[in-house]
Amino acid sequence: MDGILRVLRREGQALAQSLTLNVVILEALRRDLEAARYAAGRAQKQYDAADPENRLVADELERRWNQALQRVQEVELRIEQHVHRHGKATPAPTREQFEDLASELEAVWSSSETDVRLKKRILRTLIHEIVVDVDADAGEIILTLHWKGGVHTELRLPRRRRGQNSSQTTKEVVGAVKVLARICSDDLIAGVLNRNGLQTGRGNRWTRERVTALRSYHEIPCCSVERRRTEGWMNLTEAAASLGVSGRTLRLAVERREIEAEHPLADGPWVINQRALETDATAKFVERVRRSNRDPAIPTSLQNGFEFSTT
Repeated sequence: MDGILRVLRREGQALAQSLTLNVVILEALRRDLEAARYAAGRAQKQYDAADPENRLVADELERRWNQALQRVQEVELRIEQHVHRHGKATPAPTREQFEDLASELEAVWSSSETDVRLKKRILRTLIHEIVVDVDADAGEIILTLHWKGGVHTELRLPRRRRGQNSSQTTKEVVGAVKVLARICSDDLIAGVLNRNGLQTGRGNRWTRERVTALRSYHEIPCCSVERRRTEGWMNLTEAAASLGVSGRTLRLAVERREIEAEHPLADGPWVINQRALETDATAKFVERVRRSNRDPAIPTSLQNGFEFSTT
């Protein structure tokens, strides 16, 4: 803090004149007004110099002039509103007030009323340079701040990896992607996540690129024909075809937990492994289904017959 105080005292005379927030904003608005008036005057000259017979050029120059005049009116209105809210004259702080401000630098920086242009000027006043390095082993970025007062500060920040967001994606989404990636492409996974109302850690809709980044960050293998064949992953329709039953019949058996399957999202596909279709429970289920298909619900001997008369 002593180094910061020395810098502020040395630079204080130049900075104190515009440190008050209202004065800084008002001066910036006046500069904007000056630039807007210059642009409007230039647009007028271009319009006056145009050939009136060339309506295409004249109309375009007139449009630009009107836009420039509208910009002037907007800036004048902002100045009027600012003066009305804060008053026209805001006294600059005294040297003693300015020096006391150094001890409250954090409060000034964190205040919602502090203008961003004031923050930039404070940074330019206090910081000489920032040296950035990467610690690959620790997965961190090293920031070394060289203050103008001669003090050095080192900051270590976690290095952002591909697919990592400042707001972490929920474990539910990561788990669902891990299961769905066994049978679905990244395009399909993005569609399933969006249908279920799930969002990224930043609150965005899912896209193929975002799913790919998520898989890469969490080291989740992508879906491929080779992987599905080697590991034996399939969806409900494929599993039903393999067993020779209808998809609805198999789904009911899965919901009764007669056959093991994973269903990570309510509005999404079932994921089944070939091993679950080779168990004794699955064999009994298939036999029961085939037997029920062979045997009528009512024995033939008990079924009523119809007599058709030719008369």
